Amino acid sequence: MNCKVFFIMAAVAVAAADRRPYSYSAPQFSSEEFGPAEYNFDWAVQHSDSGNNFGHEEARDGDDTQGSYFVQLPDGRLQTVRFAVNGDSGFVPEVSYEGEARYPDSFESFESFESRESRRYAPPRPVYG
Repeated sequence: MNCKVFFIMAAVAVAAADRRPYSYSAPQFSSEEFGPAEYNFDWAVQHSDSGNNFGHEEARDGDDTQGSYFVQLPDGRLQTVRFAVNGDSGFVPEVSYEGEARYPDSFESFESFESRESRRYAPPRPVYG
């Protein structure tokens, strides 16, 4: 009896699933509805404890986009990228650096002896038993 009920329920489920009451199509948008793209934004992060300093600004009016972004590099320089996009010309960057790159003379200027020792690789000791 249970098998008959199961098969009847399965047949009803298959028949119900075969119907397609909805039709799906891509949404239709017109550029006249929205107009040309226009925006302006900027943001920045400066956290002295971690040394993070970066940001981005951009403005767009139709096909004309201009902006810049910057990041504080680990060697002490500030890298700035100014860019423009006008129509189909593509992304046109101009990269500049402020400051002079500084590199440490040795690890001692950044770390203590104990922290340097703990970072060295040592193969595991053999265990005989």
